[in-house]
Amino acid sequence: MFPLNASHNLFSRWGRQARASWLAWWQVVMMGAQILVLALTPSSYARGPQRQSVLLQVYTATAPLLTWFLILSALVSLVLIRIVVATAYSYGLSQYALEVLVRTLVLELIPLYAAMFVAVRYAMPGAQAVRRRLSAQQREGVVSVPGVLLVTTLLPRALAAVFSVLMLASLSGVVALVLTYFTVYGFSPWGLPGYTRGVGQVFTPAVTLIFALKTLFFSLAVAVVPLAASAQADAEGRFARRSDISEFARLFSVVLLIEVVSLVGNYY
Repeated sequence: MFPLNASHNLFSRWGRQARASWLAWWQVVMMGAQILVLALTPSSYARGPQRQSVLLQVYTATAPLLTWFLILSALVSLVLIRIVVATAYSYGLSQYALEVLVRTLVLELIPLYAAMFVAVRYAMPGAQAVRRRLSAQQREGVVSVPGVLLVTTLLPRALAAVFSVLMLASLSGVVALVLTYFTVYGFSPWGLPGYTRGVGQVFTPAVTLIFALKTLFFSLAVAVVPLAASAQADAEGRFARRSDISEFARLFSVVLLIEVVSLVGNYY
């Protein structure tokens, strides 16, 4: 009887975990749909206090991160550019160095670490702040209306995260392209025609579309996944603090899925 009881308890625990995971992901999907609908309705945030809240969150999510992210991105890009260029020259494959750099650095790496940077520095701390606020309101007996919370708190933070990821990825991509030109051709303007032709051969219409969609979906994942988890009560109906590692793992799994789909679209 004991093995049967142990198996029953094990399957019951797995069932509860699967149900909790399903409910958590369903909350993310529903919250993402609601935020997307409100984001596509400018009248919900284009006037009055709501507009000021959105502008404040956009500034908070972008301005403090911009300088350090660009410096870090430039240093990482410069190191990778030097490694790729030196390796290509040593093997006599210098004609492929530019394409490899653009594909690996601009198309793949920059959107990924821009999304992760915004997630770690803004989205996840903001989600924890929202959860602490909901927990404090619950202790004080204040009932939070989901619709009001969505419009006044979650929507401005989500729009700010989307804008921040898109802005940082765009500026970092420009910086990487400029550093690539200077590393490969130096300060001579004569390499500009060949450089623009090589970059243009990489950014075909299909690749450009996949790159734009991937960056957009990265920004939506960073905006929605942490906030959806912050607004979801636990099994006891409370808003206790959740593990940052588990929340980051959930977000990273979504980002990784988007990256895999984009790689399939680009190379298969």
